Amino acid sequence: MQGGAHAVRGRRRRGTAAVRWLPALATAVLVVLVLGFYDVSAADAAAFAAYFALAIALPGTLVARALRRGGGRTLAEEIAVGTALGYAIEVGAYIAARAAGQPLLVAVWPVATYAAFLAVPRLRRHWRRAPGPLAPVWWSWSIALLLAYLVVWSATVFRLHDVARPGIWAADPDLMYHLALIGEVRHHMPPTMPAVAGEPLHYHWFAYAHFASASWLTGIEPLILETRLAIMPLMIGLVVLVGVAGRRITGSWAGGALAAAGTVLVKTPNLYLGLNRMFTFGSLDTTWASATQAFGAFLFVPVVLLLFDLLGRGRGGAGRWLLWGILMVVLSGAKAAYLPLLGGGLAAVIAAELVRRRRIHLPAAAALATTGACFLFTQFVMFGGRRMGMVIDPLYHTSLAWRALTGTGPSFEDSFTGVLNMTVIYLLCWAVALCGVFVLLSRARPHREPGLPLILGIGAVGIGGTLLFAYPGIGQVYFVMGAHPYLMTAAACGIVVAVRRARPSYRAVAAAAAAGVAAAYAIPVLCDVRVPLERGQDETVLYRPYLALLLAAAVVAVALVALVGRARAAALVVVMLSAVSLPTDLHTRVLPAVKTVVEHGPRRMNVPVSEQMMPPRALTALRWLRDHSHPDDLVATDVHCESERVFMCESLSFWTSAYAERRVLLEGWAFTARNMEHWRPGRPVSAPYWDRERLLANRRVFEDPSPSAVRHLAERYGVRWLFVDERWSRAAARLDEVAVPRFRSGNFSLYALPSAAGQ
Repeated sequence: MQGGAHAVRGRRRRGTAAVRWLPALATAVLVVLVLGFYDVSAADAAAFAAYFALAIALPGTLVARALRRGGGRTLAEEIAVGTALGYAIEVGAYIAARAAGQPLLVAVWPVATYAAFLAVPRLRRHWRRAPGPLAPVWWSWSIALLLAYLVVWSATVFRLHDVARPGIWAADPDLMYHLALIGEVRHHMPPTMPAVAGEPLHYHWFAYAHFASASWLTGIEPLILETRLAIMPLMIGLVVLVGVAGRRITGSWAGGALAAAGTVLVKTPNLYLGLNRMFTFGSLDTTWASATQAFGAFLFVPVVLLLFDLLGRGRGGAGRWLLWGILMVVLSGAKAAYLPLLGGGLAAVIAAELVRRRRIHLPAAAALATTGACFLFTQFVMFGGRRMGMVIDPLYHTSLAWRALTGTGPSFEDSFTGVLNMTVIYLLCWAVALCGVFVLLSRARPHREPGLPLILGIGAVGIGGTLLFAYPGIGQVYFVMGAHPYLMTAAACGIVVAVRRARPSYRAVAAAAAAGVAAAYAIPVLCDVRVPLERGQDETVLYRPYLALLLAAAVVAVALVALVGRARAAALVVVMLSAVSLPTDLHTRVLPAVKTVVEHGPRRMNVPVSEQMMPPRALTALRWLRDHSHPDDLVATDVHCESERVFMCESLSFWTSAYAERRVLLEGWAFTARNMEHWRPGRPVSAPYWDRERLLANRRVFEDPSPSAVRHLAERYGVRWLFVDERWSRAAARLDEVAVPRFRSGNFSLYALPSAAGQ
C-alpha cells in the first residue's frame, strides 16, 4: 500500500512538472514554426539551439550559481541571469581568441566550465538548483502569451527583411552597418571601420563579438543570426527577467506579470487621430533593427536585478559583486546609454538614504564609482573621447514632435511656445502611463528597499536624457527606451500597492481596465484632433484629448468616492488611467504590420531587380569574393557613387563590406566618429567626405582606368580587389586592360590588381 502511494505521488509530481513546462514548450514551438516559415533551415535552427544551450545558457548558469550561492530564486531567474553571464564571458573569451588568431578557441570556456564543475567536488552540487519558489502556472502562461505577441510582431519584421532576397532591403543602413561590423569582428581584433579602411571604430561593438562567436561555432551565416536567430533569446530573456524583477519589487507574482506586460504593451497614450510616433517609443521597438540595443537591454536587467541584492542589507557577498562586475564591464562595451541610466538610479538610492537615515549608502556609492569608471572606459577607450554626434540641446526631441504633429516640417523655424506646449503634452502623456508611480510617491512612509529608488532614478534619467540631448536619427530616444522597462516596473508596483491597500473586487478592477481601454478608443473620436494639424490650425487643440481624459478621470473619481470610498476609488482610477496606454502599441506597431500582411501576404512583395540596391547577382559576386580572398585584403568599389557626379556619393552605403566581410577603401562614412563630430541639430546626418585625395583616387580607377591609377591605388592604399557595378560605370570594359578579371555575375565584376592576381 505504501509503495503504491509513493508511486501515485511520483506520477503527480511528474505530471505537475510537465504542466509547468508547457508554457515554455509552447513558446519554443511557436518560435520554431515562425522561423521555419521565414527561411531558417532546420539545420540552422538546431545548430543555434545547441550552441545557445551548451555554449551560453548552461555554462553561464553553472558559474552564476557558484557566484550567487544560496536559494530563493526561481528557475527562470537562474537561467536568464546565467544566460546573461554566459554572453558576457563569451564576449571576453572571443576577443582573446580572435586576438590570438584562433577564433574557435572561444569554445574553450564552456568546455573548461563543464570540466571544472564535474571534477571539483564543491562545484558539482551546482548541477542541481538550490531550493527556490516555483512560479505559478498562470504567471508562466502570462509570460508565454506576451512572448507570443512579440513573436507575431517579429514575423511582420521578418517579412520586411527577407533573407532569401536581401537585396530588396540592402538600402537599410542600420542593418547593413551592423552586418558589416559582425563581419569585421569575425576576422579582425581590434576592429576598425570596415566601410572606410583605416578609420578607427569608435563604437560600442561588444555585441558583434557575440554574433561573430556564434557564427564561428555554428557555421550559420551572420545574416541569419542578425535577422532571425540571435535576437530571439535576447528578447525572450528581457521579458522574463523584467517579470522576475517586477515580482521582486512588488512582492507579488501579479506585479511581475504587470511589469512584463507593461514592458511589452504599454507606451505613452496616443489620443490623436493619426500616428504620433515621436511620443510612443517602447523598450522593444528597435529590437530587430539594432543588435547593440537588443544585447545591451538584456544585459542591463540582471545588472539591475543583482543590485536589488547588493544594495540590500546582508545580501551582498564577493561572488555577487564579481558577477555584477563582469556584467558591467561587458555592458560598458555593449550599449553606452545604459551607464548614465544606472548612474542616475544609484544616485537616487544614495539621495534616498541621505534623506531617510542621514548617511551615505556605501554599497550604492561603490556601485556608482564602478559605474563612473565604466563610463570613462566607454568614453575614452571605446569612443576615443569623441562625442559621437551627441550634443546638449534641451527640448530638441519635443521640437521634432512639434514639427511632426503640427505639420510644419523640418525647415520651419521652431516656435518656443509651441515646443514648450509639446513638452508639457509629452510629460502629461508619461503622467498618464505612469500614474501608478504617483501612488508610491504619495505614500506617507517611503519604500524602505533600495530597489524602488533605483528604478525610479533610472526612469527619471531616461525621460530627462531624451529631453536634454540631441542625436542624429533621433537617437536620443534610446535613453527613454532603455529606461522603459523600469518605468513600467515602478508603475506596476504602484498599481499593486493601490489595489492591495483598497482591495477592490476582481470584477471592479477588470471593469476599470476595460473603461480605460474604451476611453483610449472613444476620446480620439470625440475630440477629433487629427495629426498632423492642418496649416493654420491652433496648436493648442493638441491639449484637448488629454484634458478630456483628465476631466473624465476626475468625474469618475468623484463618482467612485461616493460609491466605494476614497481608497478604492483611487485604486480603480489608477487602473483605468494605466489601461488607457494599452492600445497604443497595438495601433502604432502591430496592427499596421498585420494589415500589410493580410493585404499583401506573409512574404514581402517582389521588387524588380532593376530597382534593388543590391541585385541577386551582386550578392553572388560578394560571396565569391569572401570565399576567394584573404580577410586582410582591401577592396575598392564604385557602387556607392553615381558615375555622372563624381562627388555625389551615398555615405550610408554599407552592403559591400557587409556581404563581402572585407574592408573597403571607401564605402559609407556617415557613422564614423569624424563625420559625427560635424553634426548639429538641423544639419544632415552626413557631411562631405573629408579625404579628397582618397575620394579622387578611388573614383579615378573606375572613371578613367589607367595603369598609373591602379598602381597608385595598390601601392598608396594597399587595395587588392575592385568590385564594379557596370550599370553605372561607363569605363568598366577598360578595366580588363589594367586589372585581372576574376569573376563576373551579371552586371557586377571582380578584378584583382596585379599584385593580387596570383592569390
